[in-house]
Amino acid sequence: MSIHIVLVEPEIPPNTGNIARSCAATDSVLHLVKPLGFSLDEKSLRRAGLDYWPHVRLEVHESLEEFLGIYGGRRMWLSTTKGGKLFTDAEFRDEDMILFGKETAGLPREFIESRKEHAIRIPMSESTRLRSFNLSNAANIVLFEALRQLGFPGLK
Repeated sequence: MSIHIVLVEPEIPPNTGNIARSCAATDSVLHLVKPLGFSLDEKSLRRAGLDYWPHVRLEVHESLEEFLGIYGGRRMWLSTTKGGKLFTDAEFRDEDMILFGKETAGLPREFIESRKEHAIRIPMSESTRLRSFNLSNAANIVLFEALRQLGFPGLK
């Protein structure tokens, strides 16, 4: 059993590092969709002190189109501030994929529109001027709700 976290064009290395650590700790699969705002070479990861990367089940995709060519038949939840339902209303299943867009722009609008029945959001105060939650926080919030619904498979 696993949940798949998909970061589409992530830009900020610490966000991706935090999410990768959560994926390693929960045996979730991490997908990174290029272009990336950082390098994944071994030297860069070692310099950043990211010694948990060997434990991350990682797949890197050249583009969103390539990713969809491989996984387009899977059920995908799109985490976006434009989501029509709360993330807690989603009924997560084994092997679901949860997609998050890049920090500065989110997922492409037309991509969300074509899958709006699976667009979910984390509630936020309407009085705030914030665009959204930090990417790594948002990914952890939604990941742990999915794992909770599945009974935290394989976790102690």
